[in-house]
Amino acid sequence: MSNSIILIGPPGSGKSTIGRAISRKLNVPFTDTDDLIEARTATSISQIFIDKGEPWFRELEKEVLQEELAKVNGVLSLGGGAPLSDLAQDLLHKSESPVVYLDVSLATAAPRVGFNRDRPLLMNNPRGTWQELMDKRRPIYEALATHIVKVDDRAPKDIVDEIVRLTQ
Repeated sequence: MSNSIILIGPPGSGKSTIGRAISRKLNVPFTDTDDLIEARTATSISQIFIDKGEPWFRELEKEVLQEELAKVNGVLSLGGGAPLSDLAQDLLHKSESPVVYLDVSLATAAPRVGFNRDRPLLMNNPRGTWQELMDKRRPIYEALATHIVKVDDRAPKDIVDEIVRLTQ
């Protein structure tokens, strides 16, 4: 039994919402790597992409991920692209914490992401870009996951209950 749970998945899969709900249910801390990056830089993720570019963001993201995985306690939600680097994949494979992939369809993710909001990688042709990202990322998410939880057409409470049952 682990004291922590790591959530991975694409934008719109519910990592933050579900992560916060799990942390409340288990009375453990919740951490989101995107929130940590924004706090560290005092800048939004979108603005980081504009000002510094994606490569700079990904380097910072790897640094934050490495720090958080070394001390993970509670629920850790990773940004959608955080698990993609070789370093991140190696760290996640070595982690003793269960890694839960929140699997979501484009139809479910679209209204959640609200493709008109601050999503730097989804600025042009958001639906097509989301699908293209998922075609590349899905095999990585699946390979890293100790558990895959489908979230389409499910209440957050049911998703939380399933994750707690699978990981505790």
